[in-house]
Amino acid sequence: MTNRDNPEIIFITNPAESLTHPFFNKQIVFTGALSTMTRSEAAKQVKVCGGSLQGAVTQQTDFVILGDKRRGISTKQRKAEHLINQGHDIQLIIEDDFLWLISMKEDIQK
Repeated sequence: MTNRDNPEIIFITNPAESLTHPFFNKQIVFTGALSTMTRSEAAKQVKVCGGSLQGAVTQQTDFVILGDKRRGISTKQRKAEHLINQGHDIQLIIEDDFLWLISMKEDIQK
């Protein structure tokens, strides 16, 4: 099913269809501006994939998405790296990899 406001966003009608997506039931944090979409659009994409957004990096964070328009290393990235060094399983993902991951939802639906 497509969203009438933005035909490029596809909503999964059965939540079980998201079970195989890497973002399913994961906590996601964005840092830096994205070059390809707004933060709001990116949040919708994460939710479609079954993930949840966090405003700050915590021990429960699973993925930190690094926007292409960031300047240097952000506080969120530093905190994630600190937690990673302490043994927490947090993945730092650049924007291009994030776009590839959210594109997987279309393959999963087929």
